[in-house]
Amino acid sequence: MSVSLDSIPVRFARWEGVDRPFSLLEGATARTPSRGELLVRIDLATVCGSDLHTVEGRRPSPVPALLGHEQVGTVVGVGADGVRCVDGTPVEEGMRVVWSVAASCGRCERCRRGLPHKCLSLRKYGHEPWSPLAPLNGGFATHCVVLPGTAVVAVPAGLPDEVASPASCATATAAAALAAADALAGQRVLITGAGMLGLTAAAMAAAAGARVSAVDPDPTRRAQALRFGASAAFDAAEDPGEADTALDFSGHPAAVQRCLDSLAVGGRAVLVGSVSPGPAVALDPERLVRGLHTVTGIHNYRPRDLDTAVSFLAAHHETYPFASLVAAAHPLERIQEAIEAARTGIGTAPRQALAPHPR
Repeated sequence: MSVSLDSIPVRFARWEGVDRPFSLLEGATARTPSRGELLVRIDLATVCGSDLHTVEGRRPSPVPALLGHEQVGTVVGVGADGVRCVDGTPVEEGMRVVWSVAASCGRCERCRRGLPHKCLSLRKYGHEPWSPLAPLNGGFATHCVVLPGTAVVAVPAGLPDEVASPASCATATAAAALAAADALAGQRVLITGAGMLGLTAAAMAAAAGARVSAVDPDPTRRAQALRFGASAAFDAAEDPGEADTALDFSGHPAAVQRCLDSLAVGGRAVLVGSVSPGPAVALDPERLVRGLHTVTGIHNYRPRDLDTAVSFLAAHHETYPFASLVAAAHPLERIQEAIEAARTGIGTAPRQALAPHPR
């Protein structure tokens, strides 16, 4: 049932373009949720790498925009006809949820082919033009309007905000990469790039019974990889040996090349980090053919990957120190400090956080 929420005060940090400060704006919700929509109070949002790419001008983005697409929140309004979680559970007011990075139409050719994450009408939170008619379309705000066609997953009560928030991008993307890798039990898995996604994938692969090796030039990240399930961690100059599955989360051409070159017979390379233009890498077609190799690209993810992400975090967040990957939250008014800390890599946590409401 639709509820009257027009008087709820909202605040949001609007991005005004490269080398310009964010504008902290206030208002009231423009309308109650429409059919199939949710209004969610954002409890915690985390700063993703793509947010930094936008701020630094390395990723094309409309200006102005409301950035942010990793967040966890509490439902305060449900549109007419209701909304269901990925597992079919009806969404109710007061439910704690995460939601996908994008909304899909469910009707186009790609959606019908099982590729809703590449919908021809895809709308991505934190990447759309800001409009006063639809101001709450990103995570760096007190509230977000969750659109029809968005995957929604309920968050278990025992899962901390700082663990749940990255699920809607980093954890779900890692889940998609592991799904593309197929069965992992007993396999030798190589992970290049031990940032947020690489660490998450290491934990997921180790929990699935794989023997994980991580490669990263940063000694702090290598040490973190060992805490997230890797049995060995190597500098970029070292050779980690053959792999049955190799996953790249760095996007660095040398790391991608390492993944391709490391594959054993029947091996599979899953490339995730190459989301910006860069130099080409060498692919020897004879080696690919004779080695029965498979090379797969992963970008965005399917609804089931978000469900898998939350289930994994709920089951394993105490085994692997996921809470340590998110720094202490900044209030929304100090978003510039959070962005700067993320840009400069202050501390060992790969994610900075924003708490739009007093905690």
